[in-house]
Amino acid sequence: MTGIAIAPGVAALPRPAPVTLGQAFWVWLRIAALSFGGPAGQIAVMHRILVEEKRWIGEQRFLHALNYCMLLPGPEAQQLATYIGWLLHKTKGGIVAGTLFVLPGMLSIMALSWVYVLYGKLGFVAALFFGLKAAVLAVVVQAVLRIGGRALRSGASRLLAATAFVLIFFLGVPFPLIILAAGLIGWWAGRNGSTAFKAGSHGGPKGGLVVADADTLLGEELPAHAHASWRETFRTVLTCLVLWLVPVLALLLLLGPSNVFTSIAIFFSKMAVATFGGAYAVLAYVAQQAVDEYHWLSPGEMLDGLGMAETTPGPLIMVLQFVGFLGAYRAPGMLSPLLAGTLGGLLATWVTFLPCFLWIFLGAPYIERLRGNAAVSGALSAITAAVVGVVLNLALWFAIHTLFRRTAEIAIGPVGFDAPVPASLDPWALALSLGAMLAIFLLRSGVIVTLAATAGLGVVLHVAGLIG
Repeated sequence: MTGIAIAPGVAALPRPAPVTLGQAFWVWLRIAALSFGGPAGQIAVMHRILVEEKRWIGEQRFLHALNYCMLLPGPEAQQLATYIGWLLHKTKGGIVAGTLFVLPGMLSIMALSWVYVLYGKLGFVAALFFGLKAAVLAVVVQAVLRIGGRALRSGASRLLAATAFVLIFFLGVPFPLIILAAGLIGWWAGRNGSTAFKAGSHGGPKGGLVVADADTLLGEELPAHAHASWRETFRTVLTCLVLWLVPVLALLLLLGPSNVFTSIAIFFSKMAVATFGGAYAVLAYVAQQAVDEYHWLSPGEMLDGLGMAETTPGPLIMVLQFVGFLGAYRAPGMLSPLLAGTLGGLLATWVTFLPCFLWIFLGAPYIERLRGNAAVSGALSAITAAVVGVVLNLALWFAIHTLFRRTAEIAIGPVGFDAPVPASLDPWALALSLGAMLAIFLLRSGVIVTLAATAGLGVVLHVAGLIG
C-alpha cells in the first residue's frame, strides 16, 4: 500500500500542481473502469488513486466527504466521486466525475442485457461470471481491510463497528437505525470534547501511511464555490429537479399511469429517495416489487441481474437498469422489444442516478463549512465506523453466496442469519477465490489483471467440463 506520511519535524511536501478538468477526466475514467467489488471496493480504489497516488485530497477531507455520502439515499461511492469532483472543479467537475463513475457499468449492463434476452444463459457467459465473482470476493476483502484500517483508529470506533456488524448480521436491525444511533453517539462525544471518534486521533492503521490534508491539491482551505449564493443554489436545485421530474410527469400525462415506462419512471424515482440501508437492503425490496407486483421478471432473473452488477464496474444498484430493461422488453407496446428494453433500462438509470447529483450539489457546500465543527465531525466519524461493520456484513454475505451453493436459515430467539451449508461448498469457487487473494495480497497484482485471470480460468473450467 503506497502513500505519503509526514513525520513530526519533517518538512511538508510541496502541494501537487493544479489539474484542469480535462486532465481530471482521464483520472475519473480510470477510477470508473476499476470500480469493481461494490461500494467497499470502489471507495478503496478512489482512496488509492485520489489520496495516495495523486494527492488531490487528504485523508481527513476524504473521510469527511465519505461520511456525508453515507447518510444519503443512493450509491455512496458514486456520490463520493461527485462530491470530490465538485470540490476540484465546481459543478462541472461533479457532473463529469459522477457521470463517468456510472458510465462503464451502464454500458456493461446494457450489453449483457441484450446478450441475456437474445441468447439466454450461455455457458461461457455464466463461466465468465463465475470466475469474476471469485476475484470480486478478493477485492471486497481487500476493501474491508483498507477502509476499516483507516476508519477504525480508536477502541471506541472498533467497538462501534463490531456492534453494528452484530446488530445487522445476527439481529437484523435496520441500517437506518444503526446509522442514526451511531450519529447520535458520535455527536454527543464530539460535543462533550471526547476524541473517541476524532478521525486520525490515533494515527494511521498499522503499517499504513496517511496523506495530510495540508499536503494535497485541495489543502485544508474552504473552496470559494462552497459559499454559493442562495440564487446559485436555487438555480442548481431547480435544474436537477426539472431534469429528473419533467420526464416522469411527461410520461404520466402522455402514456398514462398503467404504461410500463410510466411505472418504471415512478417506481425508480421513489427508490431514488428511499434507498437507505445499502444496496442489498434496497434490492430485496426492489426484487419483491418487480417480481410480485409488476411481474417484470422472475426471482431467478433478478439473481442473474445481481450477478451482472456484482461483476461489472460501477455501483451495484446498476442492476436496476436490468430490471427496467426486462420490464419494458416484455411490454414493448408499439416498439420493438429490444428498443423498448433499451429505453426502459436507460429510463431506470436516469431517474435512479440523477437525484444523486441533487443531494451533492445541495448539501456539499454546507457540509464543507461544517468540517471544523467537533460535534458534526464526531457524528460523521462515528457513522463511518458503524458503516465498516455494515460493509463487513455485506462482504460476509457475498462470500457465503459466492463459495456455497446453498444456505440454511438459523433462528434462535431474536438471533437469525443465513448460514452456509458445508456440503454445498463449491471447490472451484474456493480455489479461484484463494488464487485471487494470493494474487492481490501477496503478489500485489492489479485488480484488472486479477479479474481478467479469474474470468479466463472460469471459461477454461467450463470448456473442460468441470463447471456448468
